[in-house]
This record gives sequence, structure tokens and C-alpha cells, in this order.
Amino acid sequence: MSGFVDLHIHSDHSSDGDFSPAELIGFARETGCCVISIADHDTASAYPEAIEAAAGSGVEVIPSMEVTTLFEGREFHVLLPFLDWTAAPVATIADCVTGGRFIEARERVERLRALGLDISWEEVEAGAKGMAPLGVTIARILLEKPGSRRDPRLAKYYTPEKLPRAASFFYQDYFMDGRPASVPKRHIELLDVLDLAPAAGAVAVLSHPGAYFQNTTREDLVRLKDRGLAGVEVFTSYHTAEQTSHYAAAAGELDLVPTAGSDFHGRVKPNVAFGSIRDCGPETVEELRKRRP
Repeated sequence: MSGFVDLHIHSDHSSDGDFSPAELIGFARETGCCVISIADHDTASAYPEAIEAAAGSGVEVIPSMEVTTLFEGREFHVLLPFLDWTAAPVATIADCVTGGRFIEARERVERLRALGLDISWEEVEAGAKGMAPLGVTIARILLEKPGSRRDPRLAKYYTPEKLPRAASFFYQDYFMDGRPASVPKRHIELLDVLDLAPAAGAVAVLSHPGAYFQNTTREDLVRLKDRGLAGVEVFTSYHTAEQTSHYAAAAGELDLVPTAGSDFHGRVKPNVAFGSIRDCGPETVEELRKRRP
């Protein structure tokens, strides 16, 4: 098998993803991606559809999900490649996070309404297609309303330099800690996910450790390795060249598998193209496979 691998892709089973599993398999074939993981936010509902879509395509699909967690009060994201999506621990994780997501989403909408912004829970619920709405999903729904363009507070999000990533900029301005519509996080604890991962047949890989909301230290990686972390996403659209070098060195020193993931979504991240991260090949998958429980 030859080609690159991408172990961090989102489908339309994430509330902020745009493409079906079958469409993602098509993108993989077109770009020379030989192995992908569809790692949707806090759900494995893309499976078994994704496996069936890949049959006969020449693209291997590694079942996974991306779990939003808390570690020492910070938000950390963790990937679970090779998970058995039918295993009880997967439902435990998904139910815990999804329940918290809905509470957070309702509170975010209430806070936006208290600020005088024109958005309702019914609009958000419909726009999220039954999934737990992420902050960027709420932002997108608000900013896509024609009336929002007439709100002077929102005018900056429609400027040419901000419009392509307007939902992300809104998230940072309104939903980050300390911002006007921030709410308490109700995610599952990262250490609990690391404890549950083996029973789901998964290996745990830390997503985008250098992301602005994580800022993962070497000490964090040491502690998480001791609790079962197997890999770290070194090559990602979140990282600068310096961060990539830093986490690659840390992965080598701590015997963590360095992985690659674009975090492709679609409209919410227009600057992240499918196939934009090509730093790892099939050997990465084999190294992770050796770490399976």
C-alpha cells in the first residue's frame, strides 16, 4: 500500500462537517490518500456506513472518533483509532459528552439572546440536524441569517478577510473562556477516556497538541503516556513549523507514535483542504496497530 494517511477527518455526522462518508472516500481516492479515519466529534455514528462506502475503493478506513475532554481544567481533544463502534464504552463516552454538549449549546443560545442577538434554540436545533450543536455550528447558523448582516456588532465578520472563517472568529470572540457568551465546560475527563479506550479496542492519540486552547506541555504528555496515551498528532493544520518540530521531538523522546491529521471539515475550515497534510504513510498505521490492546 502506498500513499499518505489522514487520521483526523470529519464527516457530516459532526454538526460542523459538510461531507458524507462516501464523499470523503471519493476525496481520498482522488488525492492518493490510502488510509483515513473519519473521527467525528464525540460520535462513531459514521460507522458502519464509512466501512461500507470504502469497500472496493482501495482506501482503508480506520474506525475512530474525536472526543472532547477536560484535563486539569483545559479542553483537550483525543482521537480513538481502531475503536469497536459497537462496544459499550463507546456509547458511554458518546452519551456523556453529547448530554453535556446539548446543555452547553442551550446555555450559549440563551447568553447570545441575553446580549440581544437574534437567534433561537429552534433555529439552532434545526441547523444542527439533530446533532449536539458545537459553538462554531451556533455561530454559523447566526451569521448565515440575513438579518445578522444588519447588526453593527457583527459587521466585522462579513469583511473579506474574516468572512471565510467567520464562525471561528465569532467563536473566539463570544464563546472562549471569559468571553460574553462563554459557559462552563461539561466534557468527560481525559483520564477517564484513556481508561475506557482499551475496552473499546482503541488506541488513544492526542489531537493537535499545540492548538491555542490546549497548549500541551511535555509534562502533560508524560502524564498522559503513563495513563495509556499511545500517539500524538504531530502533523496537523493547527501547528506552525516550530510546533511540529517540538512535538515530533517530544513524541520521539516519549515513545509516542507521531501521527498526521488535517482536521478537514469543509465550510467551517475553508483553509484546510482535503489532502493538505501528507506527512505520514501507512507505516504510521502499523505502528499504532502494534499499540492496540
